[in-house]
Amino acid sequence: MTMKDKYKADNFLFDISAAVDAAVERLKDAYGFSQRLGMGKLYVCFSGGKDSEAVYGLCRRAFGERVHECCDFVYNLTGIDPPELVYFIREYFPDVIFSRSKTTIWDLCVQKRMPPTRVVRYCCSELKERWGKGRFVVTGVRWAESVKRRLNRGIFESYGAKSRKILNADNSDDRRTLEHCVPKQKYICNPIVDWGTDEVWRFIIQENMPYCTLYDEGFSRMGCIGCPMSSPDSRRKEFDRWPKYKSQWIRTFQRMVDKRKADGLPTQWNTGDDVFTRWIEQ
Repeated sequence: MTMKDKYKADNFLFDISAAVDAAVERLKDAYGFSQRLGMGKLYVCFSGGKDSEAVYGLCRRAFGERVHECCDFVYNLTGIDPPELVYFIREYFPDVIFSRSKTTIWDLCVQKRMPPTRVVRYCCSELKERWGKGRFVVTGVRWAESVKRRLNRGIFESYGAKSRKILNADNSDDRRTLEHCVPKQKYICNPIVDWGTDEVWRFIIQENMPYCTLYDEGFSRMGCIGCPMSSPDSRRKEFDRWPKYKSQWIRTFQRMVDKRKADGLPTQWNTGDDVFTRWIEQ
């Protein structure tokens, strides 16, 4: 069954209009804050996955014909995203700006002399999280994705050098709190933070938005091939689907092992294959 068949409106008793209206208001508030803070357009993170698609559609709902006056949609190209996803974005979302890091995951792995892990996620910090500096950032982060996100992420967030403010309520007090924050290093709006997966897909289908066909092939997430945050089974499935990326990871791990040895560092691995075998089971 395709996502379009599974999430068509006839399959549900209640609509999602209240959730959509709340998310639209959050985006309008974020734009207002961004203008008052002198940060210009909203910097909307776009990955081509279902969550960022929903945010894209909500931005169009919020700003209509002025959407590109109010928002920049930016895709951070990592070099290890599924090729089908990249082609999908280029074809169906030509207004999305492609942003590429000066380095690659392959070079980072050798420089760090260790593979990326769930604990040491230098891949995200170097390739994805450096963007949007000085802008009011919008993401598709959702509490339903993990317990950690429920504890640490809010509808609105402001970050300073030594402080963080997280706001989770849609009320005037919270809006005034954020509006009167002193200038911080970073502001974030997560307009669908309280949505479940059903709301995300129902919105995409109701808006008749295209989505990456990998979802209909059984992939539940779109992201880096081999991401250590995925389960071992999911990672094996990804490498079965894209074996050239498996070969590239192994070659990179061999370079990493050679670098450790050249630098006189101890290593528990002998070959790139050794690293890959242990890494994929994390």
